[in-house]
Amino acid sequence: MHKNLPRTTERTERRISAATSIGMCALTVIAQIATTLFLTHFLQEKATYVYSVLELAGVIVAIRVYQRPGSPTYKLAWMCLLLALPVSGMLLFCLWGGTHQAKSLSLRSIPLIPLREGQRLASEKNLAQLRRQSPAWGRLAAYLQKRGFILYRDTDAQYFGDGAAFFEDLIAHLSRAETYIFLEYYILAEGQLWDRIFSVLRERAAAGVEVYIIFDDFGNLTRLSDETLQAIQNAGIEVEVFNPVHRYVSRIYFNYRDHRKIAVVDGHYAWTGGINLADEYAGLVIRFGHWKDSGVRIEGAGAWGFAAQFIQMWQMMGRTLPNEEDYYRSRHQMPQSSGFCQPFTDGPLNNPDNPIEETYLQLISSAQRMLYITTPYYAVEESMQKALCIAADAGVDVRLLIPGIPDHHKFTYMVAETYWGELLNHGVKIYKYTPGFLHAKSVLADRETMLIGSTNMDYRTFQLHYECGVLLYHMPVVEQLMEDLDRIMAESTLYTIEDWNNRDLFRKIFSSLFRLGAIWL
Repeated sequence: MHKNLPRTTERTERRISAATSIGMCALTVIAQIATTLFLTHFLQEKATYVYSVLELAGVIVAIRVYQRPGSPTYKLAWMCLLLALPVSGMLLFCLWGGTHQAKSLSLRSIPLIPLREGQRLASEKNLAQLRRQSPAWGRLAAYLQKRGFILYRDTDAQYFGDGAAFFEDLIAHLSRAETYIFLEYYILAEGQLWDRIFSVLRERAAAGVEVYIIFDDFGNLTRLSDETLQAIQNAGIEVEVFNPVHRYVSRIYFNYRDHRKIAVVDGHYAWTGGINLADEYAGLVIRFGHWKDSGVRIEGAGAWGFAAQFIQMWQMMGRTLPNEEDYYRSRHQMPQSSGFCQPFTDGPLNNPDNPIEETYLQLISSAQRMLYITTPYYAVEESMQKALCIAADAGVDVRLLIPGIPDHHKFTYMVAETYWGELLNHGVKIYKYTPGFLHAKSVLADRETMLIGSTNMDYRTFQLHYECGVLLYHMPVVEQLMEDLDRIMAESTLYTIEDWNNRDLFRKIFSSLFRLGAIWL
């Protein structure tokens, strides 16, 4: 068994650790109360002096937080906690607030595979063509290219508006894999879907195809058994567990997760979107009403962008591949197609230079006619909220498509509500997906450019998680997304400012309180 696969005793530690993450918050508050009581009852005349020292320490840490680069809202939340509850604040900051945590998960800082000279020249040529065709989208592509993300041509794309169709396509291509398969998913859950996928992976591995899997440990605490992990390994499949919870019981680094959704076959086909490998995403079980999701298949040159992302993460986790880089490049003929494709990724090791958040901001500010966004969660910086309001004020048709039925993150849904009033007052249209939970993550701008990937519009995506996505410029797939968004809106209820104002008083109060802790939800 690979050293990173949890054994039975480690599995117990993982389950204990899940409760520990929640319990730590309660314990720090208890520590704050206990410290105050101790100072009051036992030190008496020295209590004020000692507590002043604690407050001063809280102020010093708060100043340190203020001076760090990064999210203003993130810093403000920590500063308020440190100043109001110095004992709790400093304890939690040591556990969750420092940037060292993100860099201490046994990950090595490894750049994406360097560009060959031919690739660099081709990407520069593609960028020049896109700039001539659409200067605004050319600026966005140039921003990402400067951060190492190639702009590809010779790429086709197929959009999927539901998980069932997505998985039928994925499984069909997995069964025809000739060289290798990469899978990187936040959730890889036992069930009917996994049984089908594993059957194909086992057969392909037996046929000599290299199969590699990365999954996030926290996303699968109760959904993947030791027996299943052992069966995967016994089939000759290489597995890596991202940020194993049992390893960090004492350091509680649960905030930093691998939230990506990537599948690659032979370097020629790649899939991404909001869809995880679990039955609810395929409509095989019902959770929170109808589970509406989306994904895309990339075929051709652009698929290598996702292969490179997987290889980078595999190497960051200390693993190597048995063959040279060229072995993992596509051996298929590239499709001759229109438009441009630009896969990209992000994660805590990139902060404070955050490509995904900046990409969203540039999409919002560059849209001239329309901007449609689907997201299951919404908790953003003031700069992004203001950008949406400005776009709507400027006459852009801005629409936000959100779940009608929240998932188990009820508090997060209430936090999202606190943003809606301002958006509605500026003319943003909000659609609540009536049949159930809208988990799709996409942006459509001017019916010219689309973004799809693993990215939510919240602090976790923009500050804490490892994420992935793809920008598709002037490709036919853009119209496929438009058609699906029309279907979503036809099944949705238009949420109005009257609806927002008519929320009950307790919901308004608690939503506002929860927003104070939005960065931790």
